[in-house]
Parts: sequence; structure tokens; C-alpha cells
Amino acid sequence: MKSREAMINNPKGYVVLAGAGPGDPELITLKLSKALQRADIIIADRLVNPRIWEENAPANALIIQAGKQGYHNASFTQEQVTTLIIRHATQGKYVVRLKGGDVAFFSNVLDELEQLVEKEIPYEIIPGVTAASGASAYCGIPLTARGYAQTVQFLSFNPTAVYPDAYWQLLANNTDTTVLYMAGKNLGLYLEKLLEMNADPHLPIAVIEQATTEYQQVHISTLENAKKDLLTRSFSSPSLVITGKVVELHHSFQWFTQKKKGSVFLNLSAS
Repeated sequence: MKSREAMINNPKGYVVLAGAGPGDPELITLKLSKALQRADIIIADRLVNPRIWEENAPANALIIQAGKQGYHNASFTQEQVTTLIIRHATQGKYVVRLKGGDVAFFSNVLDELEQLVEKEIPYEIIPGVTAASGASAYCGIPLTARGYAQTVQFLSFNPTAVYPDAYWQLLANNTDTTVLYMAGKNLGLYLEKLLEMNADPHLPIAVIEQATTEYQQVHISTLENAKKDLLTRSFSSPSLVITGKVVELHHSFQWFTQKKKGSVFLNLSAS
């Protein structure tokens, strides 16, 4: 097996697939910081705080913001992003592919891995703090807690998510923690399905906007009150939804508050 240094100096280039965390630039790993310091090319998702490369990458590194944003035609496709990675790597470059949160939580890392293996390009994977961990920590909402929740499940919920009624029934009966990624624009449908399946109307729910950043906002309600408390709002991307009894703990243990208004992330709709 080749050494890591031999792989990095491979004429076919080298690719680092890395999780950049949920937004706070201090939440990246030391390993990612070192990778960024030697990067020739950085290909970043839209939900990556620009300060991460500004504070860690060399001044001559080429930054490509390959943003993907739902409901917006100007965003990059996964095929375009993968092509960028392969093109620069085969030019012998050290490529860092930055993904928001963790590299493998609801991302398209499989597409990129398959192409890297097919092209025989050496790579490594650096994990990151996923949005659920960041949001729960910065909101004072433990995802599991004695007397509140023993389990936690992570779901993505967007227009392409199709769950059978039997699965919705399981979700409705669950009083432990459920975390929804990519649910900001579809929260109404999620609430409608849970209540249709006779979920506890008093179950607490939290929507966290731009978690871990100075723009973070937290909105608390219950399933029965969410229509008037939450559905009248327009949430900034990214927004994460947490349901379960653990949400009650926010009022006792919140420690981080919003410092600014606006957004730290690139909004393709405004570009």
C-alpha cells in the first residue's frame, strides 16, 4: 500500500472530501485545516462559511463556489461538481472538496467517490460536525437525554422524499427525537402528515436557522401551534427542524444568541 505522502504527490492529483461543519468556522477539524493549507483548488458547497478558506487556505489557492440550491436553476448540478473535481485532480492538483456539515450526511458523496475510484484518483475523507450536532449544541437541545429521549433519527424531507403511510405512522407515534434536514420549505406538509396520523399535538418542535453562526435564530412551538407560530415565517437556508420532548430543554439551557441579522451563506436567488 502506498504511503499517504506518495498518494498526495501522485501525478493524477489528490482529492480531499471534507465536511466543513455547520457554519461556525471554528468547528472545523485540525485535519481539515491542514488540508486547506496545502490546497491548490477548493471546491465549496453553498453552505460553507467563506471564512473557513479565508482563514486557512493559501492566498494563491483557486476557490470555486459550486453552490447547489434547491428550487433554483442557477445552481450547479452534481454532475458539474464531480466534473470539476476530476478535471482539476487529473491536472495533478491537490483538490479540497468542501461540503457543509459532515461529508456523508445527506450529501452526494457517493457520486464523487464512484468517479474517483473509476479514474483511479487517490483521495481521503475527513468527517465534519453535522448540522444536527451543531444546531442541538448551540441551542441547548441535547438530542438524547435521560427521561426525554433514548433515540434520535435523521431524515431528509423535500419534494422528492416519498414515505409510505406506515412510515408516517411510525413517525407520528415517536416521541423521541427526530431531526429533519432540508425541511424549511416543506414544514407545512410534514406537520400535516404527522397530525393526520394522530401525532401528539403537544409535541415540541424547533426550527433553527443558520445554526452555529452569528445569524442563528431559534423558533419553538408545538405541532398544534406550529401553523400560526412557524408557517407564517420564511426561514433562511439552511434550516433544521427538531421534534421531540428534548426541545423543551432549550428554554433551560440555551446559551448562544443571535448577534447579527442577514446571512453568512451565498444565496443564489440574490446573485
